[in-house]
Amino acid sequence: MTFGEKMKDLLGQGLQSSKDFMVKAGAKAQDLGEKGVLKLEIKQLEGQAQKLICRLGSEVYVSFTDKGIGSVSSEDPVIKGILTEIAGIKETIEKKEFELKSNSR
Repeated sequence: MTFGEKMKDLLGQGLQSSKDFMVKAGAKAQDLGEKGVLKLEIKQLEGQAQKLICRLGSEVYVSFTDKGIGSVSSEDPVIKGILTEIAGIKETIEKKEFELKSNSR
């Protein structure tokens, strides 16, 4: 085998190694991208839940102070609606966290 043939062979091996690396790196980047999206979605949902909890507290406060109501029930239509929204967000967060853990394996 001549020097030129050896160099050509080595170059071919190097190119194949580079291709293999790029395929693996691309798959890893996509995986990390999906995880990043899930983490972002979870943070956004947590923010929504936090706002709803503040709204719930505000509704209870208004009921006590402005409306003069002595007690608040979870059956109150406004309170019930907020609680339902919070429960829905909590369920969605749990699903996304499970999906994130499943993708980590």
